[in-house]
Amino acid sequence: MAGLLLRGLRSGARTAFSSSLCSSRALSFASPFRRFSAAPAAAAAAASANALDPSCLRNVAVIAHVDHGKTTLMDRLLRQCGADIPHERAMDSISLERERGITIASKVTSISWKNSELNMVDTPGHADFGGEVERVVGMVEGAILVVDAGEGPLAQTKFVLAKALRYGLRPILLLNKVDRPAVSEETCNEVESLVFDLFANLGATEEQLDFPVLYASAKEGWASLTFTKAPPDDARNMSALLDAIIKHVPPPSASLDAPLQMLVSMMERDFYLGRILTGRISSGIIHVGDKIHALRNTENGFEKIEEGKVTKLMKKKGTNMVMIDSAGAGDIISLAGLAMPSIGHTVANVEVMAALPTVELDPPTISMTFGVNDSPLAGRDGTHLTGGKIGDRLMAEAETNLAINVLPGPLSDSYEVQGRGELQLGILIENMRREGFELSVSPPRVMYKIEKGEKLEPIEEVTIEVNEEHVGLVMEALSHRKAEVTDMGPVPGSIGRTRMSLTCPSRGLVGYRSVFSSDTRGTGFMHRAFLMYAKHRGSLGNVRKGVLISVGHGLITAHALMSLEARGTLFVAPGMETYDGMIVGEHSRDSDLDVNPVRTKELTNIRAPGKDENVRLSPPRLMSLEEAIGYVASDELIEVTPKAVRLRKRYLDVNKRKMMRNRPKE
Repeated sequence: MAGLLLRGLRSGARTAFSSSLCSSRALSFASPFRRFSAAPAAAAAAASANALDPSCLRNVAVIAHVDHGKTTLMDRLLRQCGADIPHERAMDSISLERERGITIASKVTSISWKNSELNMVDTPGHADFGGEVERVVGMVEGAILVVDAGEGPLAQTKFVLAKALRYGLRPILLLNKVDRPAVSEETCNEVESLVFDLFANLGATEEQLDFPVLYASAKEGWASLTFTKAPPDDARNMSALLDAIIKHVPPPSASLDAPLQMLVSMMERDFYLGRILTGRISSGIIHVGDKIHALRNTENGFEKIEEGKVTKLMKKKGTNMVMIDSAGAGDIISLAGLAMPSIGHTVANVEVMAALPTVELDPPTISMTFGVNDSPLAGRDGTHLTGGKIGDRLMAEAETNLAINVLPGPLSDSYEVQGRGELQLGILIENMRREGFELSVSPPRVMYKIEKGEKLEPIEEVTIEVNEEHVGLVMEALSHRKAEVTDMGPVPGSIGRTRMSLTCPSRGLVGYRSVFSSDTRGTGFMHRAFLMYAKHRGSLGNVRKGVLISVGHGLITAHALMSLEARGTLFVAPGMETYDGMIVGEHSRDSDLDVNPVRTKELTNIRAPGKDENVRLSPPRLMSLEEAIGYVASDELIEVTPKAVRLRKRYLDVNKRKMMRNRPKE
């Protein structure tokens, strides 16, 4: 609280003149379509100058670990400022975000509070979508670091905080979920100390270490400057947080008189408007109809991409996109009119011949090969089947998501897609199958580095919280995956729970999430984030058994599966279609086994006491796409169609597989 009071004394009160300008700006945004029409020319110019005042702006990013309450907090802030919220998690506009309860892409919205305009950026909390945090954190001057008051800072908290500190931001610490019974004032003090230590370890400056602290329950919709579990009725709102943003986040330092320059940080496509480019205006003023051009940095300086004019200017207000006539330096806006620029390019006036520096992103850590589906069942479900269609879709994804790289694959009509993690690439594959694509996907491969003749691999920081009876099982499984324990102890405020911190190679964590969930009976929590590249830790232990491979083509019969149940765990049910080389189950031993799941019962003239209708089989293990990505081995592929996810061997012919069996695996 000392930092909060000192900051309040330093900042002082806003002057009456500045307050009047900000008030004019807030009023002007209330009616965006009629802002300049009713006034005379002089009055319109004055109103425009007031509306463009950068001192009335606050650009803030909400950053946190996954599931610490960012999106719920955004809902409460929007509702507090009068926005119409159609449903919970209003900022999660993508269908997969609502289905899975996670934020995948960063979003920007604007809210008005008192005499200021707050541009709020909601960011993902999962490590695989860290590129979304990196590319937008440069647009803001402040950040709200949301930390669960019960769990404290975790792996992704460290990642997003490091990005914010690198850009010189001074975060506001918001301890969320303080209404939980297990959270006390002592718990909050411990978490605050842990966050302070995290700031110090990441090299924060003295000003950044003097961060303000607030306490909140985003679920109940209130924030407080002091610890409380039940604020008075007149204080059960987000006013304390909104006031803290205006007080502690500096306005953008930008010049309205300089020529226009804007770095594109987001891009989307509209059927009518074409490309919509979103970013923060670094300098100058932009109007509808202005002539602009796009630039990008090259090794020899810069390159001009395209020239055009602004056809539409837009700004997100609450949950709606509204049209505006002009915008000034420091503001975050969207524009249409150019067809070629993408993320990282600069939009500027035609007389400007310099591009803004682009955002530096962490390198990708895994890659997968996307290719044409060549199985015997190809072409039955999808509408986009060719390599050209798949390549165009992947290139379009790489334009809007800088954390993904697309390169030509080892075979014709195949593409190597590089990303941050299996979840990120799994989301891409799921979106493609919903759009009607059929493709075959290789298992994830870790991207190694060679420095000074030494092989380096990506190492991740893993935080695990489990019941005590599951600790031994989890430790044994991770030991096969070359994990090393760095810290271990009881969870504060929880009886019978243990928290472990480990470092583990990325290749060892591929496919482990489903195993972890099974080992802990769904009661464990596991969070991971990229840590560093380090020396290769050697080959992994035995992390998977062999598989049952079909050598028959046709419909699977219950009679055949009845005799296969004793061999292992089945992935298929009677009535499904199979083909030579398709994986139909997991073998109980370490070796692969060829089986015939389409075998039928031989007909004789002797009446049998039992019939096929009386066959009772155990429910099969039907794999989701994420489970399949983590399960397949280096000599296997995933067949993805809009209606099915199948596992198969890379070589469908049994004789070809026997020839390739002696080839060493990765």
